[in-house]
Amino acid sequence: MGEDLFDASAAERMKKEAPLARRVAPRTLDEIVGQEAILGPGKILRRAIEADRLTSLILYGPPGSGKTALARVIAMRTKGSFESLNAVTSGVRELRLLLEGAKQRLVHDRRRTIVFIDEIHRFNRGQQDALLPAVENGTITLIGATTENPFFSVVAPLLSRSMVFEFQRLDDAQVVALCRRALGHPNRGFPGMAIVADGEALEHIALYAEGDARRALNALEIALLTTPPEQGTIRITLDVARESIQKKILHYDGTGDEHYDAASAFIKSMRGTDPDSALYWMARMLEAGESPRFVARRICICASEDVGNADPMALVLATAAWQACEFIGLPEARIILAQAATYVACAPKSNAAYRGIASAMQDVREKKTVAVPKHLQDTHYSGAKRLGRGEGYQYAHDFPEGYVDQDYGVPHGLYYHPSDRGKEAEFKQRLETFHGTTGDAGKEPA
Repeated sequence: MGEDLFDASAAERMKKEAPLARRVAPRTLDEIVGQEAILGPGKILRRAIEADRLTSLILYGPPGSGKTALARVIAMRTKGSFESLNAVTSGVRELRLLLEGAKQRLVHDRRRTIVFIDEIHRFNRGQQDALLPAVENGTITLIGATTENPFFSVVAPLLSRSMVFEFQRLDDAQVVALCRRALGHPNRGFPGMAIVADGEALEHIALYAEGDARRALNALEIALLTTPPEQGTIRITLDVARESIQKKILHYDGTGDEHYDAASAFIKSMRGTDPDSALYWMARMLEAGESPRFVARRICICASEDVGNADPMALVLATAAWQACEFIGLPEARIILAQAATYVACAPKSNAAYRGIASAMQDVREKKTVAVPKHLQDTHYSGAKRLGRGEGYQYAHDFPEGYVDQDYGVPHGLYYHPSDRGKEAEFKQRLETFHGTTGDAGKEPA
């Protein structure tokens, strides 16, 4: 009895001393902010939670968007047993004990078990595979939370047995609303104390929290704990907020969604002739610690794939920028990368060379192989003439303008269709002068 009282007292003390974000955590579905698309009235996930008829779930989204908060609400509502693990601190032993307990509970008490695994992407493939039999036979209902794209970080068999719900990053107004609600919460930890927070202070916290409710509430708590009351009132000003949250933390995983999404936006901005957006996405990557080499490679690819012969200097400049970054490094390398990125973004665009090689490679893979015409065959060895190699070849430089009309294996205009933009317009005119056409794609190779 004494131990029970001691444990109860300790638990109550820990609850009171928990961080503000934990003390004011949502207790109902209506208190969860910002996920109306999946938790709004009538939505399938909300209906399943309210009916206590959940199937296995994977909750995917940025930090502080409400994944763990939702799991706690489910724990409060369900009539089944609720168990939780953190994939960072739990191993195979803990997992096996939990699954065995769930099995015994189902057999003897006919009670199902909901298992919440935070940061499930931290489990390796073997650990994730160990969950499969229990999920498949209904021993447990799994709720996995992850900040990484589950289609990259969760094994396919587990995904196929789960519904995936994506949580969106909270906007600034939603973060401000959460902060105001926390200030008026009965468990905020400042009984009898009036708290006044300036609007611009909360807006600053929301801006620097980057949609992370937990980070915003932690900053608010620091502001509350470090601001002395005056006549029974704690006032949170903009200066106090600036001291409480001084640097933005960019949500950027060098191998996950943020990495690939930012790189995609960067390339598409250059392709779309938007130098301002290109500079922003490049700054986003560099500020988050992305390698300048990676950024330089993307610029080189874009210079050839999207600018091509419309401005051949784009690839020259991009390659020079890559080489310069190798021996200069950050922070100065950002200037060189910015020059190359804005040049590529502003240059005239053509993907004719890219489309041409793609089409040619497809023909090489799928169509009849074109034999090298006799007159184009190699003649460097002593018996070549006896075999008729090179016979009839006409040397282009022996003719006016360095051009002679002869068969080079495939019809003119089959793969390369130069645009009317930039330098490529000159190429198009030259080819039309010599060949009479730059587009004869309907013909098959000879």
